[in-house]
Amino acid sequence: MIFGFLNIDKPRGMTSHDVVNHIRRIIRTRQVGHAGTLDPMATGVLIICAGAATRLSDYVMSDTKAYRAVVRLGVETDTYDADGKVLAEADASAISRQQVEDALAGFRGDILQTPPAFSAIKRGGKKLYELARQGKAIELPPRPISIFSLEIVEWGPPQVTLNVVCSAGTYIRSIAHDLGAALGVGAHLTGLTRTASGGFQLAQATPLDTLIASQGASTYLIPPAVALRRYPRITLEAAEIDDLRHGRKIPAESLLADGADAVGGNVVMAFDLLDRLAAVCALRDGWLHPSKVFAETPDDSAVEDDPAEYETDSR
Repeated sequence: MIFGFLNIDKPRGMTSHDVVNHIRRIIRTRQVGHAGTLDPMATGVLIICAGAATRLSDYVMSDTKAYRAVVRLGVETDTYDADGKVLAEADASAISRQQVEDALAGFRGDILQTPPAFSAIKRGGKKLYELARQGKAIELPPRPISIFSLEIVEWGPPQVTLNVVCSAGTYIRSIAHDLGAALGVGAHLTGLTRTASGGFQLAQATPLDTLIASQGASTYLIPPAVALRRYPRITLEAAEIDDLRHGRKIPAESLLADGADAVGGNVVMAFDLLDRLAAVCALRDGWLHPSKVFAETPDDSAVEDDPAEYETDSR
């Protein structure tokens, strides 16, 4: 039975779902998902949830993200990246590094950002990029995001390379587009690498080709105890674990004494004595309330599926 996460270095030109389908073939189960989409042109950290860990995607997807982004000044596209149709071109040769630095200052901190019309956000059961390709582009209202760090690391006009550290839900394509608008010359994203997603770092990521060649995931599997370590945790005896698995709350005085109720949005991970995740709990009024429970040996429905089922999709 498989229960854990994979830190995959996604190759350029492949959708996130393509990666999921490759891994489904390798571990022979449909119970595989990803935590945070990367566009086809992007590379870098793609967190894969395998087996019962698919129920934990929200807990790793909400982490801070880090990116290296290459922005081309002077050209605006409809998708905000190099895969789109050119809408306008302008001479950006007079734009100085200081002008870009000054413009970037307006993006740092807590801001509102409008997602691209070409995105995987759904409206009426359809993804926005599907509607946009049909000529039915929908403009979404701005959404709150946080940019913790935004720095120029390479200056080679008309290209500028940025390091970005941001909250989940941030569109780097929109940063590129909005930067071009602020400078009055337009811009789009020509390269993007996710260098970190929470505790998952690019330096430790496994290239997809390596995983495919190995024909197995166990060597690269990251257990919940490691992947979820930013959350408060508690180790419980068998009787307490049994209570949680049957939906019964348990007292958490010892956890409260450690001040854990102020951390992680009152989410607590409960592990058994063998360091296996037994439950995700909400800490309220001195009690642990189970919100997700896991069997002692989580069933990932690993059956001898027909690999032909796992067709890839592409945009």
